[in-house]
Amino acid sequence: MTGTASDIVYVARHHWIPCLFAVGFLVAAWVELTNQMIPASSPPYDIGFVATRSLYRVFASSPDLNTVLAALNSVLGVMQSTYIIGAWLIEGRPRATITMLFFYTCRAVLGYSTQLPLSQEYLGSATDFPFKNATFFFFFSGHVGGTTTASLDMRTMQRFRLATVFDILNVLQMIRLLGTRGHYTIDLAVGVGAAIFFYSLAGKYEAMMRKR
Repeated sequence: MTGTASDIVYVARHHWIPCLFAVGFLVAAWVELTNQMIPASSPPYDIGFVATRSLYRVFASSPDLNTVLAALNSVLGVMQSTYIIGAWLIEGRPRATITMLFFYTCRAVLGYSTQLPLSQEYLGSATDFPFKNATFFFFFSGHVGGTTTASLDMRTMQRFRLATVFDILNVLQMIRLLGTRGHYTIDLAVGVGAAIFFYSLAGKYEAMMRKR
């Protein structure tokens, strides 16, 4: 309680990250107190949908383009699965596979616990995974989580260029998913966070098993 102005300047200079989050907390508190809740009769508000309105119109007016991009996105799904399974079966590194086991188990539990409605603007495609527009849990994104897991494992093995390629493809995948209303923004954000968390957890599990 004896802080001076110089102490405040010191904290701001050398501990700017907590200061930045402190500002974020104040902004978040203000938004939460002043924001009007979405009426039950209205569709969910998603800032990612707002940002991709023009892209949605392009996809809606060009079903062939939507089909091609959906197919390419499915190819990315095959690529990430092939890498993750290959890391286990060929290289003997099960960490990424363990991550996916943790990831999808949690996703199934949360996805079933709170089932978000499918956007009425959803643009499906027969070439998109899951194929033929099969029912699947939206929260959180398995597409994004799988690609993030593959990228994390590539960085662990110092395959930085390949990881960068996957990161770029992941961003493009997120834009397409928002543009086709295939996922809400929160699904994508939590998909990335969950992959990071479970990859770390899988690493700790491996370390624990080595000590036995």
